[in-house]
Formats: sequence, C-alpha cells, structure tokens
Amino acid sequence: MAQASRKQSVRRRHARIRKTLSGTAARPRLAVYRSNEHIYVQVIDDVAQSTLVAASSVDKELKGKVESGSNCDAAIAVGKLVATRAKAKGITQVVFDRGGNLYHGRVQALAEAAREGGLEF
Repeated sequence: MAQASRKQSVRRRHARIRKTLSGTAARPRLAVYRSNEHIYVQVIDDVAQSTLVAASSVDKELKGKVESGSNCDAAIAVGKLVATRAKAKGITQVVFDRGGNLYHGRVQALAEAAREGGLEF
C-alpha cells in the first residue's frame, strides 16, 4: 500500500477537524492555510457561508515589510494584520482552525500574533 503524501495527510486531518469545528456569526472560524511559499488566513462565518476578514503574506500592506512569505516573521505579520482587520469589524472571539497542519512553527506564530493583536481563542 502506498504511503500518503503530505497534502493528503493534511486534507485528511482537516476533514477530521472540520467535523466538529464550525464558525458562527458570534464566533467565526479563523482558518489557516499554509503553503510552501506563503501563509493565508480567513475569518469565516460558516452559517452564512461568507468570509468576513482575510489576510495573507501576499497582501499589499505587507509587501515591503516581509522578505519571504514562508517564515515565522511573515506569519507573525499576517497574524497581527488579521487581528487588526477583525477588530475593525467588531470581531473579538474566534474559533481557531489550523487547517490540518500541526500547531507548530508558522501556524503557532500566526496564532500567538493574532492573540497579541486582541483575538480570543
């Protein structure tokens, strides 16, 4: 039997997580997607099926501030950016969805920066 690729393993873990985790208007879901070169995050209301806030390492606001989108410095900048955008929309509490990735490295750095920015989860 063939070994599952990293992408397949992440998708399987994410599907398992999403069975029990959902975002509402009162407490939306902070979803993280991590690629090899960039990191993306969205605040999603699953009931209304809409994205409330989004930020990523390819944002125009972060263009000159981060050298690479694939390191912890970029993840910290994205976490702070999404927290400020969410606070501007009146969102303070979220449910963290790590997207099937391990809570380590860039995902952990983004989460801690979002917490420092004022989001509660």
